[in-house]
Amino acid sequence: MASPDGGRSWHERPTPAPFSSIATHPARPGRVLAGLAQEGVAVSDDGGATWLRRSEGLAPGEVTAVIVAAGNPNMFYVAIRGDGLWKSEDTGKTWSLAMDRPWLDEAERDPLALASVDLETGMGGIWIYAGTEKGLTRVPDCFCRWQDVQPGNAMDALVTGDAPPAEAPLPSDEPILSLVSAPTAPSTLFAALPSGVWTSQDGGVVWAHKAKGQGRAVAVHPTDENHVVAILDGNLKLSRDGGATWTTIAVA
Repeated sequence: MASPDGGRSWHERPTPAPFSSIATHPARPGRVLAGLAQEGVAVSDDGGATWLRRSEGLAPGEVTAVIVAAGNPNMFYVAIRGDGLWKSEDTGKTWSLAMDRPWLDEAERDPLALASVDLETGMGGIWIYAGTEKGLTRVPDCFCRWQDVQPGNAMDALVTGDAPPAEAPLPSDEPILSLVSAPTAPSTLFAALPSGVWTSQDGGVVWAHKAKGQGRAVAVHPTDENHVVAILDGNLKLSRDGGATWTTIAVA
């Protein structure tokens, strides 16, 4: 479904198959990357009116999460269930394995949500954050090692191997179902969990609970980090103050 008027009205868009995840990029407003529930990805450059499958060379399996790189709208990342994190530098024409799945709580975990975050603390200025069933982790774009979210930069964590943990992390006993970084304020993150919507102002070190309810998805406006939309208890909710207050704009 798509809305041309901020959620006041909706109309259907054709899709090549059921979606499991979806991503866009502010530098390419018409481009949509979709992870397919059964296998592969599809790309639209006209806001979802038409689609092309871009799965050649990509590992088979359910796509659990997709994201477009913060600094490059032609670079895609895709998480494949039971496999790992895959990367394309040419809008999905070719693919390569970027990283194995993160190891959390004595097992490999599938990313359920991905966010490309433009922060100076990353090795090349970019982090890939992954929300899993066992909490939040991230890897710098050198793809050297998954790391717990913590104060300091990526090199500090690699050198010490035992950097201090996040001061107020997301709950570790809930799956992170959706994760997003604000393009205009990359250190501002929002996450949707079964307990609701959470936000961080410092790249994920400290999190605050902003809305209670069954959180399913969250998105932030490309030019206003305080303009947030979330699916809570099956309803579409809007906040214009960074999650402090919410109004319902569509009822399930």
